[in-house]
Amino acid sequence: MIETGFTGAWLDRADAVRGDPDALAAVLADPRARLMRLANGDPAVDDHGAIAWTSIAEVEGTPIFLGFDSERRPYFAETRPGDAAGPARSGPLMRMLDTMPPGDAAIFGMVRSVTGWHARNGYCANCGTATDIIRGGWARACPSCGAEHYPRVDPVVIMLAEHDGRALVGRQAAWPAGRYSALAGFVEPGESLEEAVARELFEEAGVRVSNVRYLASQPWPFPGQLMLAAIGTADSDALTIDAKEIEDAFWVTRDEVRAALAGAADARFLPPPSYAIARTLLEEWASS
Repeated sequence: MIETGFTGAWLDRADAVRGDPDALAAVLADPRARLMRLANGDPAVDDHGAIAWTSIAEVEGTPIFLGFDSERRPYFAETRPGDAAGPARSGPLMRMLDTMPPGDAAIFGMVRSVTGWHARNGYCANCGTATDIIRGGWARACPSCGAEHYPRVDPVVIMLAEHDGRALVGRQAAWPAGRYSALAGFVEPGESLEEAVARELFEEAGVRVSNVRYLASQPWPFPGQLMLAAIGTADSDALTIDAKEIEDAFWVTRDEVRAALAGAADARFLPPPSYAIARTLLEEWASS
């Protein structure tokens, strides 16, 4: 299995506890229970870049039960009014993620996605009534119509087209200067992963692909996607770029990708950050 960013959480999610009010009360009262605090969506970290857990006694909002460690010590986060609701990522957070241990980053990603979902979904989509948090923070219930709502995960394809030993990379104007990455887009209703890959590559770059192969997946907590990485074989290297979607795109060789990943001074482009599955995708392609 290929390891990607935001995976490898060291907690047992203990789903059975979420639906048991007595069990939830017991773990919340456990004096060993630990709490992750967020400030504008960013976690506190210690001198080593790991999450700086604090006592559950410091909880101010509604606790979200995350699970147990190997010693059955319970861990929580909290959702509060004013929590980050959208995909915004601060500069300090991006620097944190570059050094945060993978297991901690996975738990932070879980928390960021769930707290963001709560911040955006305080009202019933069925009747508009304010909803209540249930199941230890993993669902909301409407007191009016009885509907239950669960955190949403949106599938996104992220892919490389390859042609004659080269791969296609592109960039968005908002990215840091020189950064290029794999192309990506949301899976639409009624589409398979393979169909979404083919459609997005054609829409953004005018490239038609076949032989689409799945590589790996990654949860992406900004705000709550599941990234599905794939590689497809392009029929041609001709490009027709949709400027509304991407600013630029070009074909790169494996040597050029390796130079970029190594941080070479003369590299043709700046690669994606270490925690992004786009980097994993480039690493896997360059080593194949």
